Amino acid sequence: MQIISLFQKRATGCIAILCFVVLSFSACYKKDAVDPDPTPETLSRDADKVPYYKLQRVENLAAQTDDQNPTTPKTEILFSLDYKKEQPATYAKTSFWDISLSGLYNSFLGGNNNADATNTGYQGPGKGGITVLQKTFDEVTAIPADNEFKTGKGLIGTDDAGAFGQGTGWYLYDFGGTTVGDGSDTRVHVAYALGNPLKLANGTTLPARTIIVKTAAGDFAKIKMISCYKDVFTPDKMFTNTPHMYFTFEYVIVPAGSTKFEIK
Repeated sequence: MQIISLFQKRATGCIAILCFVVLSFSACYKKDAVDPDPTPETLSRDADKVPYYKLQRVENLAAQTDDQNPTTPKTEILFSLDYKKEQPATYAKTSFWDISLSGLYNSFLGGNNNADATNTGYQGPGKGGITVLQKTFDEVTAIPADNEFKTGKGLIGTDDAGAFGQGTGWYLYDFGGTTVGDGSDTRVHVAYALGNPLKLANGTTLPARTIIVKTAAGDFAKIKMISCYKDVFTPDKMFTNTPHMYFTFEYVIVPAGSTKFEIK
């Protein structure tokens, strides 16, 4: 309404006023506006995308950690396997992330799916899912059928072989320090990733687990979870006070339509 009144009062200066308003608006927009829903026009899917069939490694992906208030919800992590990096929360309804880490200590994994109302990517373009197999990373060659992928949020975390297990998970939580550890104070509350077979305190060996992801774009990835401790990648060096949560994992992506995983 203010712009209209200025035009009415000063018709001869309308062009100058209009230019000033447009330039001012543009400056404010560039400074303050945030695009909550990036599109392929603003983010090229091919730019900086990791290649198919090549092994990728991510070390020390950091999550918020508060041991004094462990059950307080933490900010969900959205990670792009395509771009090999964490994405901002504003990308939630886009296809530019593939796995989420949420729940207790951000330790529960989910995919990016637009049809599941419990998923962070609900009503976006993502068509992904997630599942877990009791096989080593190298043993997993066949891609699971579509009906084996789960579409919700925070689906794969603690394994039944440890405390507070919720099915087949990617890590074993040794609450008392006796399932894997020697029962000492330095071994309580340790989370052991199951990317490799894990030797238990009773002498048995727990089979490895491999995460399989259908990405938001419809490709497929297999993931080997290695650690949630900073710069520590083997169970013998994981202790109660080792800095956490810093996720380390390896993965490979193959194109949509593939029937098997290959590393070339």
